[in-house]
Amino acid sequence: MSPEYAMQGVFSIKSDVYSFGVLLLEIIAGKKNGTCYHDGLSPYLIEHVWDLWREGKAMEIVDASLGETYPPNEVLRCIQIGLLCVQEHARDRPTMLTIVFMLGNDTPLPSPKQPAFISTTTNNIRDMLTSINEVSISEIDGR
Repeated sequence: MSPEYAMQGVFSIKSDVYSFGVLLLEIIAGKKNGTCYHDGLSPYLIEHVWDLWREGKAMEIVDASLGETYPPNEVLRCIQIGLLCVQEHARDRPTMLTIVFMLGNDTPLPSPKQPAFISTTTNNIRDMLTSINEVSISEIDGR
């Protein structure tokens, strides 16, 4: 779900672009977006892909069951297109027409900007709600 729809209820053609990007990355990785990763730092697929992209290791997300049956340059291009689709601001995301063009041509692609829902604050919130010894959890309820 696109961030502008999830947070403000605003729906546009760029909302579908966001969903397409998530789906594209899920297909390449062979995992759902909600999957937790072993490093504990990237609770979501998009965040994990973004971290690997910035480190120059984006190909590490490719589903191992694919073996070596794919052209790496095309998969890397699809990862980049997926990241372009999930950028935080809708105005930065390409249109579906542009995506179709990018998928069918070898033209240079722009660098993606930070995706939406990168958990810079969710870890802090989780730490505030969890006790020090992680035995009990405090629930915050209104009166």
